[in-house]
Amino acid sequence: MPAIESTHLFTPLTLRSLELRNRIVVSPMCQYSSPGGFATDWHFVHLGSRAVGGAAVVFTEATAITQEGRISPGDLGLWSDDHIPPLARITSFIRAHGALAGIQLAHAGRKAATAAPWIGTPGGKPLPEAERWPIVAPSPIAYSSDHQIPHALSLAEIRGVIDAFTAAARRARQAGFQILELHAAHGYLIHQFLSPVSNHRTDQYGGSLDNRCRLLCEVVEAVRAIWDSELPLWVRISASDWTEGGWTIDDSVALARRLGPLGVDVIDCSSGGNVATAQVPVGPGYQTPFAERIRRDTSILTAAVGMITSPEQADHIIRTGQADLVVLAREMLRHPYWPLAAAGRLCHPAPWPNQYLRAK
Repeated sequence: MPAIESTHLFTPLTLRSLELRNRIVVSPMCQYSSPGGFATDWHFVHLGSRAVGGAAVVFTEATAITQEGRISPGDLGLWSDDHIPPLARITSFIRAHGALAGIQLAHAGRKAATAAPWIGTPGGKPLPEAERWPIVAPSPIAYSSDHQIPHALSLAEIRGVIDAFTAAARRARQAGFQILELHAAHGYLIHQFLSPVSNHRTDQYGGSLDNRCRLLCEVVEAVRAIWDSELPLWVRISASDWTEGGWTIDDSVALARRLGPLGVDVIDCSSGGNVATAQVPVGPGYQTPFAERIRRDTSILTAAVGMITSPEQADHIIRTGQADLVVLAREMLRHPYWPLAAAGRLCHPAPWPNQYLRAK
């Protein structure tokens, strides 16, 4: 790691064979706009504009590894080879404009079969019964009283989940992605296995911390075995369930210590999402201490996410060694060219597209 005093938001970062042009990452953000799991022109423009805007890494939204693992009927998918060509068009554009193309692979588990957030009042609720599909989880515990009771995965079905992640990772490489992130956060399937709130199993995938971490570790091992060794592998975690008796930051540190030796390069530190009634103290940079703690206690690279909005705030996170990367979500929806504006404000050079130089 470079010395803290020499590192700022626009310092390049080397991850395996790749060089990131700065420390700014476009977070995976669901668009709920993929009929049949297919990327469309919406995704081409949405993701491509963030590459033109100067980010170092542009991630797709959570991309379902199976149809049953979709959050909604409009989720982006990679359970079929047919999904590869439209994604390859997008990765080609992202890479041509100086950014790295990242994809987040996910399975929603017991939080599957919900509507897009703008449908209904409030949105994001479970689909009407006639439109639902069967959902799965580590244990037959519903996310909330509105949700279905999921089917508890058998050992053979768990093996199928691992195989589905691996197959999707192969397709991701064929589509030209350079960074792969496994979604183990926000109350989706892998997080459900990690947390004692949602995992009441009594076999080798439940009970002790080692057992609850087993699925994620096995997915990492399987994916790392087929993902090019010169390309980075990230894992997004929810560092806390924000509820008594749930997953904690101490658990997250212990998990990170397991994941580093398995070939994980970056821990992307989010939180919450697994307990419907959790009281989350949301505020500017509220999750950054998780990234700082994991980075300090494990020496693994971390990414901070959560209400990071100003260039000065983002630069401070990097300069003070709280994280190695900042991951922007809503602020990137508001301002696709945030990195270029931030470079100007912080007096750091950043390459503008030739077509936009007259505005620099």
